[in-house]
Amino acid sequence: MTSDRLTVGFLGLGRMGAGMSARLLGPETKSVGRLLVHDISQDAVQALVALGAEAAGSARALGDECDIVFASLPKPDIVRSAILGDEGIAAGGQVKIVCDLSTSGPGLAQELAAALEPKGIASIDAPVSGGIKGANEGTLSLMVGGPENAFETIRPLLERMGKPFYMGETPGAGQTMKLVNNLLGAVAIGVTAEGMAMGIKAGLDPARMIEVLNQSTGINSATRDKWPRSVLPRTFDFGFAAALSLKDTNLLMQEAAAMDVPLPLGAIVQSLLERTLSEYGEDADFTAMAKVVEQDAGLDPEREA
Repeated sequence: MTSDRLTVGFLGLGRMGAGMSARLLGPETKSVGRLLVHDISQDAVQALVALGAEAAGSARALGDECDIVFASLPKPDIVRSAILGDEGIAAGGQVKIVCDLSTSGPGLAQELAAALEPKGIASIDAPVSGGIKGANEGTLSLMVGGPENAFETIRPLLERMGKPFYMGETPGAGQTMKLVNNLLGAVAIGVTAEGMAMGIKAGLDPARMIEVLNQSTGINSATRDKWPRSVLPRTFDFGFAAALSLKDTNLLMQEAAAMDVPLPLGAIVQSLLERTLSEYGEDADFTAMAKVVEQDAGLDPEREA
């Protein structure tokens, strides 16, 4: 990687990956000479090609042609296969840094680092927070773990996606920070739903309640963003699937159990998410947790705004 212009790969062009990869295109990203992309959806690939990217035929093709490859994928087993599989990124002969932007857990981050280091490939874990809006606008927070020299190499690229926070060289440091963040974010939804249900049942106006909370000590990420955008208007379309939130929460609970750290509030949120999926289906948004809490309180969760 001696050239000033890098060949960069991006694997996974879903709702988050599409926005993050697009941020690496254009004159603002001076260090990228070529951006190669791959996804199982050809429509997603063609959308990036239309913006100036090049299509790669496989994950291995990214490893064969790119200096740095980013991955944004939905599940840990998919991340493992895409990076370490026989036709994965690491099977390529060019790649020197692999950066996993997925929420895939510290255990997998440690496994990736152990497998990639003997191949001369630096492994970076950099899960993100900030949602689809943050991915599109480059305002994500990125929690980064891995070799510091590799982090410094990709820092300008990460800064196009948002604000990177370097958590240290320990593999999985970024993933651990992301799980902590997810715990607090999910609990905020649950406790806000409980408080709001109590107030609504007592006859308080929900919009005024949110206004008060956002000027008071009860303010949190749910009152500030999720309720105004998705719960008060009863659209429940914030943009993060309850199924993915449950996947992240399950990962959190597994890692906490392995560390012997009890998370009773995490267990409550885990149960709420399971009930949300059972009641409202696999396509439900994670803000639909509020409907489960309202139902328990005797409110009509299908009422209009």
